[in-house]
Amino acid sequence: MYIAMNRFKIAEGHEKDFEKIWVDRQSFLNEVPGFKDFHLLKGSSEGSFTLYSSHSVWETKEEFLAWTESDAFQKAHARARAPEGMYLGPPQFEGFEVVL
Repeated sequence: MYIAMNRFKIAEGHEKDFEKIWVDRQSFLNEVPGFKDFHLLKGSSEGSFTLYSSHSVWETKEEFLAWTESDAFQKAHARARAPEGMYLGPPQFEGFEVVL
């Protein structure tokens, strides 16, 4: 099993905008081989930003990587437009092979 995560620093005051983007978007993940589960996680507020993480679970790393090159990936990210100033830098990707 493989877990793919992106960490986002969202500027203070943009939390609801960020969450709405995720709630309103079509991910097409259920159409993708190997996809198991997805969660959007909200972390702590650090003064100027709130930390979020997207967390997807896949059968294998190879199936996750295939998704990132698929039409479903392109469709899911095509309308992910954010208000200016919402993101404090690019998302930080972390990928994990499940050990236990």
